Amino acid sequence: MVRSLLLVIMLFGGFLAYSQAFEISNLQDSYKGTVGETIKAPLYFKNTSEKPITIIIRKVNDDIRSTQKTYFCLDNNCLDQRIHDFSIRIEPGQTLTDFHVALEGGLVEGVNSLIKYIAYNKLSPNQSIELDLNFAVEPERASNLYTSRYITLTNVYPNPVTDDFISVAYKVLSDQAKAKIVIHNILGNLVAESELPSVDNVVKIKAENLSAGIYFYTLYINNEGVMTRKLIVKK
Repeated sequence: MVRSLLLVIMLFGGFLAYSQAFEISNLQDSYKGTVGETIKAPLYFKNTSEKPITIIIRKVNDDIRSTQKTYFCLDNNCLDQRIHDFSIRIEPGQTLTDFHVALEGGLVEGVNSLIKYIAYNKLSPNQSIELDLNFAVEPERASNLYTSRYITLTNVYPNPVTDDFISVAYKVLSDQAKAKIVIHNILGNLVAESELPSVDNVVKIKAENLSAGIYFYTLYINNEGVMTRKLIVKK
């Protein structure tokens, strides 16, 4: 009888030792955004134990396109896209609501990207939760930046610029049109330009030498400026 009671106590104690110390809420079936948009997936972590814990969130793998990027973010501060692990400390009973993972939607609409994560207790890796997050890039809800019988300028991305390249998405509708994008600084000095050949739909302009500040890009058709918009560079 005593031996049986001791066995029950040991099993119960083992269950408590390995019971899950945290939970994740606010999950959705899909997270949706448009071309060029950063799609956020807020994840709420709650410490259900009586001790402070550190949770590691790790990106296991992803199915994303070349123009897409993923990030770990706390509030509005996002880490470099190359970082695949993120750690957070949560006090007993606390629910952390300012953490999210994010996907830059890229330049191709109609794309679904599945990204797999695992969250685990740093001191007890067996306490883990696997997450399969589905991101859907839908057609852009806003109108194109510019449309004429010669060309449709879909997007100039990213804006603000935080990368070494500026991507220009477009479609030439007439072979008679010669189009290009020209970038000037706030003083009107030319800093970059690129032809928009009819054989392509996306061109990339180097931005690695642009310092942080305000610029303007202009779409030229047959050497005539037809549209100018602001471009912000943040580095």
